Parts: sequence; structure tokens; C-alpha cells
Amino acid sequence: MNGDLLTGKVVLVTGASSGIGAAAARVFGQEGATVVLVARRAARLAELTETLRAKGVEAAYVACDVTDAGEAARAVAFAEAEYGRLDGAFNNAGVGGDRTPLHLMGDDVYDTLMDVNVRGVWNCLRPEIAAMLRHGGGAVVNNSSVAGLVAIPAAAPYIAAKHAVVGLTRAAADEYARQGIRVNAVAPGTTRSEITEDWFRRNPGLEDTVHSMTPQRRTAEPEEIAAAAAWLLSDRCPFLTGTVLPVDGGFVNQ
Repeated sequence: MNGDLLTGKVVLVTGASSGIGAAAARVFGQEGATVVLVARRAARLAELTETLRAKGVEAAYVACDVTDAGEAARAVAFAEAEYGRLDGAFNNAGVGGDRTPLHLMGDDVYDTLMDVNVRGVWNCLRPEIAAMLRHGGGAVVNNSSVAGLVAIPAAAPYIAAKHAVVGLTRAAADEYARQGIRVNAVAPGTTRSEITEDWFRRNPGLEDTVHSMTPQRRTAEPEEIAAAAAWLLSDRCPFLTGTVLPVDGGFVNQ
């Protein structure tokens, strides 16, 4: 992919040190964006930033934990200070969890999933929207999941968290539409990453099971999710807001 979907735009990406977030940084850069990478792992962010710069992409990074509201605000402030504005944001940072029946699930699992997957988006949305209001508008894409649209067995806290991301997306879209800010979400199906590869290794046969549940019979590549997010952040869909876009090989269409 090499185009101009995001030419001239300053876009912040959370969870950018691996998986969908790292793919988004690469895809957004290829589409012309200036990218600000945000995650906890500074060494990985530094390495990816240098790789992007070597390919001619304007890039910078901020190491921060999005579960801390002050750190999330600091990341947005960095983007504004470094580049003068914030045009787009991909709130991608999130965690999964082992499959466990609801009645056996510990409070610690629930707390972690809600803290990262929901509070993290909440913490980022507020300063991102404030920055966009200061600069005349923009676009936000939140990363939910097919688990934000349907139920999956033995994953209750994750499902609750990803449904909450959908709710935040729709609420923010409604609230800021008249002020030139679009807010949408992607809902990925199973996507190749370090987490899913480990998940498949620890559960022999699971990959085949997941594929059998997906009409396209495969796992998504992270770049495929990133490409959908790039389009939602671009000016190619100016009348689209409050939408949750499944990128799932047809899973929720069954």
C-alpha cells in the first residue's frame, strides 16, 4: 500500500509497539500521515520510529501508559507541541485474556480488561477531542472487536469491555458531529499478532477452530485492520460517523 489517503494529517496511534498498532503506524505512514506512536515499550517504539523515518515517514514516539489519564494527555500534548495540531487518532491499545467461564473469572482479570480496553480509550478520547476542537476538527477511530458486537463463550469481561468501546464511539460521534469531529470504530475478527500466535501455540487445534468459524477461513493480517482504520480516518468518508466497521472475514454476517 502506498497512497495519499492521509497526506498532510498528523495521526496518533496507541498500542503502536506491536500487532495492529505497529501495522497502523506503517500503513498510515505509507498513506502520507505524520505519525505519533504511543505505547508502554519505549525500545520498540524507538525501533519502529527509526524504521519509519528511514522510509521517509515523519514519525515520533511517546512512551506512556494509556490507563493513566495524565500520561494519555501528555501524549496528545506532545503531538500538538511537535506538529502544531492533531488531525486523527487510532485508539488501538488493548489487551485480551484467557478463555475462562464467567463464574470462574477473577476480579483481577475483569479489572485489567476494563482498565486498559475501556478506561484507556476514555483517557485518550478526552484530550484528543479537545485538541481537535482547538484545530477545527478531525477524526478518531477506536479499536473494538467482533466481541463488541456479538457474544463469544468464556470471555465475558472482554466482551463487556469491547461493547463499552462501541458505546463510547457512538456517544462521542453524536456529541461532536456538529463540531467537525468524526468518531468511528473498527471491529476486527481474529488477527495475527504476538498475542494470537501465543494463544494458538498454547491451544493446539484452536487456529483451525477459529478459521472454521470465519467464512473466509483464515486469520486477518494486522495490515488489513490498519487499512480499514486509515480509510475511516481519511477525508474519503466525510459523512461517516458513529459506525462500527467489522473487519472480520464475514464472521458477524453469519
